[in-house]
Amino acid sequence: MTESHAPARRRQHRPRLLTVSNLGALLVALFTAAPLYWLVVSSFRGPLEIGAAPTPLPRDPTTANYTDAFAEYEFGTYLANSAIVSVASTALVLCLGTLAAYALARLPLRGTTPVMTALLMISLFPTIALAAPLYLLMRDIGWLNSHQGLILAYTAFNLPFAVWILRNYFLSIPREMEEVAWMDGASPIRTVVSVILPQARPGLFTAGVFTFVACWTEFLLALTLNTSDQYRTIAVGIALFGSQYTVPYGTVFAAATAAMLPIALLVLVFRRAVVSGLTSGAVKG
Repeated sequence: MTESHAPARRRQHRPRLLTVSNLGALLVALFTAAPLYWLVVSSFRGPLEIGAAPTPLPRDPTTANYTDAFAEYEFGTYLANSAIVSVASTALVLCLGTLAAYALARLPLRGTTPVMTALLMISLFPTIALAAPLYLLMRDIGWLNSHQGLILAYTAFNLPFAVWILRNYFLSIPREMEEVAWMDGASPIRTVVSVILPQARPGLFTAGVFTFVACWTEFLLALTLNTSDQYRTIAVGIALFGSQYTVPYGTVFAAATAAMLPIALLVLVFRRAVVSGLTSGAVKG
């Protein structure tokens, strides 16, 4: 009797692969991946093949578009500028955001709710409304066409959102862990560095990845503040490929594919931490 019921129980607990949720997730994944697939495949097509009827794979694959992006255009310079600005802005946002978020989460401060509301409003402020004042400010202090001008602007724009993520994650960490560290004689700084930050790593990774991606793909401020080709970032540099009458679509596709790789690697490496940060602490109010 027991042996006859065992296969039935195994069939009952066997996970169903074809469910409505799985089918919906598959459709969303295909809808998202289709443009990326077309972008990558088109980056290996020649000029004549790009203008012809599309095929699933290139008929005559070539890497000439990638060679042109680095040889004929300053794509290497754009790549280095984006890396410098994005990494420096992300580091500043994480350092300042960690201190501000910890103070708002743990210290008995007055007006915490109005401060968090103001940070939320600032994070939703449209960038185009501040582009002209920022341009005049950077011009007056001599920071147009420079890395530090973009770093300062990106830090200011991304810091409120990082504070929101980190504060909510700090609130999810039990206070008893800090109290135990204080009883053992740890200073406040040692408590934050040795006890709190290791527990808040998913939140830090989440805020860092979001900030890096926002800085890497930002266009309007990079176009407004840096008009010199020496300081242009990837988003602006790719948009200015070509001339008045010609657009090198293959080179643009190749440059966009190369620009997408750092973000894809970043998300792939930190995917578990980002998902953990979003689900366990970052979305808690």
